[in-house]
Amino acid sequence: MKKKEMEQLFISKCGGNAEGVRVFNAPGRVNLIGEHIDYNGGYVLPAALEFGTTLAVRKREDGKVSFASTNLPYTAEIPVEELGKEKTEEWVDYPVGVIVELAKRGTNLSSGYDLFYHGEIPNGAGLSSSASIEVVTAFALLSMEGKPADKVEIAVLSQKAENLYVGVNSGIMDQFAVANGAIDHAILLMCDTLEYKHVPFKTGAYKLVIGNTNKRRGLVDSKYNERRSECDEALRLIREKAPEIEFLAQLTPERFGELKGKLNSEVLLKRATHVVEENARVLKSVDALAANDLAAFGSLMNASHDSLRDLYEVSCLELDVMVEEARKIEGTLGSRMTGAGFGGCTVSLVHEDSVERFVQEVGAAYKERTGLEGDFYVCGVGDGVHEMKGEN
Repeated sequence: MKKKEMEQLFISKCGGNAEGVRVFNAPGRVNLIGEHIDYNGGYVLPAALEFGTTLAVRKREDGKVSFASTNLPYTAEIPVEELGKEKTEEWVDYPVGVIVELAKRGTNLSSGYDLFYHGEIPNGAGLSSSASIEVVTAFALLSMEGKPADKVEIAVLSQKAENLYVGVNSGIMDQFAVANGAIDHAILLMCDTLEYKHVPFKTGAYKLVIGNTNKRRGLVDSKYNERRSECDEALRLIREKAPEIEFLAQLTPERFGELKGKLNSEVLLKRATHVVEENARVLKSVDALAANDLAAFGSLMNASHDSLRDLYEVSCLELDVMVEEARKIEGTLGSRMTGAGFGGCTVSLVHEDSVERFVQEVGAAYKERTGLEGDFYVCGVGDGVHEMKGEN
């Protein structure tokens, strides 16, 4: 949404005129490759999307903070001194949690504010709508208060807000990508240390097509815990011979080949093989993108999905069908599941001339084979959190 449009919506909701209104934007995100290896000491490669959450903000003199959205009917108006004392169990808890974390870090609000949100990220699509709300709130309020807006710190405090106030145990990747994204770049991120670098990702004539399976993900939590314990056991056995290894993803494929005989079951071997090879795929992806070799990157995306399906076993019929149908379309360089698995989304790299056919044919085949209606979002790589200036 353009800045002028957002200002007009803000005025119609909150009254007054555009004087003193500032407009901020934070994107959604997708993980391009590097799945289920963050907790094994591996790299992830997320990118910011071209759509996200826009926030219009204006100071108010009565010491209250109002929250409203174009997307959801619930609104709230809370005195500054009461913020965080009582949860609403509504979407408002995400920005309130951020305000609570800002206060812990020494940024108390000096006045009331009107906060008016417009979200373009489909709820439940796994594209980080909550992280987008958190990050744009933190960046906007720090800017309004005249405080430095360090984007790494914003990612950390936004994650804390979600973990501690909202009560959702998310990792750092979502908030980090939303805060630190850059146009035409992905982010190579080590989640444990927050070591990162921007990696060129010039998609040119290709688009990212995100396919939402609309399959409810009922198994995620139990299987996630199961996979973590399997990886922990694989690491324990490998450390009997190589005690210097702290995480599975530290192993190169060559070193893993020397040590994998320590693994005493096929299941542990499959899980550890995925971790080691997926981390190697992420690093190969960085090289492919640096060389602007999108075909090589697409092949690595395909290999990632196949490994998640066959070795880590976190895919499902719906994800596999959507990926299979995507790969049938001429102009698709690569397609894979993205996220925790057992439902959620796929991400495909598709030539712009094939996008319309992709959406129609993959959608029709997916419905025929699964009985579910898929949703598709076509986009490029966008910018991280920022203030919107001028007309845009």
